Amino acid sequence: MNKFERQRGQPADQDTLTDEISAEISHITTEVIDVSDAPPIAPRAPLTQDEVRTILISLMLTMFLAALDQTIVATALPTIGRQFGDVSNLSWVITAYLLASTAVAPVFGTLSDIYGRRVMIIVALSLFIAGSILCALAPNMPILILARGLQGLGGGGIMPVVQTVISDVVSPRERGQYQAYFSGVWVAAGIGGPVVGGVFAEHLHWSMIFWINVPLALGALALLLPKMGKIPVFHRRRKVDWLGGVLLMAAAVVFMLVLTWGGNRYLWLSPTIIAMIGASAALAFSFVWHARKADEPFLPLPLMGGTVVPYAMAAGGCALGAITGLTVNLPLYYEVVYHLSASEAGLALIPLAAISTCGAAIAGRTMARAKHYKRVAIIGTSIAAISGCALALTTLPLWGLLVLLSIFALGLGTTFPVSVVSLQNSVARPQIGTVTGAMNFFRSLMSSFTVAAFTAILLMVLGADISLVGEHHGPLNSIPVADMITAFRYVFGAAAALMAGATICMILMEERPLAGPGTPPPAEMAE
Repeated sequence: MNKFERQRGQPADQDTLTDEISAEISHITTEVIDVSDAPPIAPRAPLTQDEVRTILISLMLTMFLAALDQTIVATALPTIGRQFGDVSNLSWVITAYLLASTAVAPVFGTLSDIYGRRVMIIVALSLFIAGSILCALAPNMPILILARGLQGLGGGGIMPVVQTVISDVVSPRERGQYQAYFSGVWVAAGIGGPVVGGVFAEHLHWSMIFWINVPLALGALALLLPKMGKIPVFHRRRKVDWLGGVLLMAAAVVFMLVLTWGGNRYLWLSPTIIAMIGASAALAFSFVWHARKADEPFLPLPLMGGTVVPYAMAAGGCALGAITGLTVNLPLYYEVVYHLSASEAGLALIPLAAISTCGAAIAGRTMARAKHYKRVAIIGTSIAAISGCALALTTLPLWGLLVLLSIFALGLGTTFPVSVVSLQNSVARPQIGTVTGAMNFFRSLMSSFTVAAFTAILLMVLGADISLVGEHHGPLNSIPVADMITAFRYVFGAAAALMAGATICMILMEERPLAGPGTPPPAEMAE
């Protein structure tokens, strides 16, 4: 007999519940809780160094695909135009990819936080492969443009998911070093893309620039997928705010079209451009209003605030905008002022692209060792701003210009690892994909805006239609050298102002401690 039977005077199994208690128990909900997303009780075995290396190599190959397709098509455009007999729509082969890749970056970032990195990297690469095959088989220009848009959907998804997987595999303190390697991938794609595209178009067939993507993408998947099961899981299943995602993408697409068509197809003050600006603003305000009302918005607005995220985004956007704007417009300067050929002007861009990777490597190694890691970015962006001012105020021989541009690029490159790692280090693990997608989204918008702004500066000063680099409507020799030098003083000054803005953002950004290999991340309370 147990103590309950002694106290009640009768066996426990003969007790009966009162009607009131029975009624209360019958109303208790029996909810089955899905624990499929719950973390395992035992921690996962840590990845070995070889596994980390394999994952990073596959991620670099994956990112190389997305970066390559932004540059490899340019040199093949004349050949494509001749085959299809359609030159007027050639620019859409580039524009369709850029529009799609920019618009979907925040979508893939957010979905990777909801459905996981493995699913979204498979979706992104599958779209990219399908788009590449359709591009290679396109029978006419409209099909090629649509296929490039599909390819852009995959390429735009690759970037944020890859950067998010890096954050899952490598600790914040070590991450800066790997960001430098990925910057090198962009340089290799930027330099090698036009060369490879030209060789394929001239000696093989233009479709090879798309067929080459298929084995590379399949190889990246074959390397990555077997290791994805060992990557820590931080995503959290929740309802997807599709309306918010559609509003954000629509606002981005209209804004990108404004930057693409403004000053080229339509005048900046034409009714069409003004109406499009109004439509983009209305869509953006609708997105903000919806995000404030939704229980789980597509892009949580509080995530974009704080003392780290907005400053890191702004600094990275200013740096990427400055280097992109100069890369697009400097060939014109080289050809008019220094009388270089088109190929020589392309080679003269190498210091600007390659040296920025050295700056990223310096910043990455500094982050792995120094406590006050953002100082290297403050110093670097300050040097870049000073170099930009020197370029604006002086007229130099070609070697002197290349030296100053190299110093500018070295300082500029320090921004990227510090801004990316600081941003990812400042949010909870289940939100890293969302904030990384938002970062790529705003950087792309900033790059497009800067290219349009630099071109507008040249148009205002020169009074000539030079908006399409490589497709100038007037002979370059007709532009006086003195006028070109004067125009680029303003361009270099604008680049210096952007880097000064990046310096201010780095100073204002909070410097939070970075978790390292021996420092476990702080425990987060369960929701």
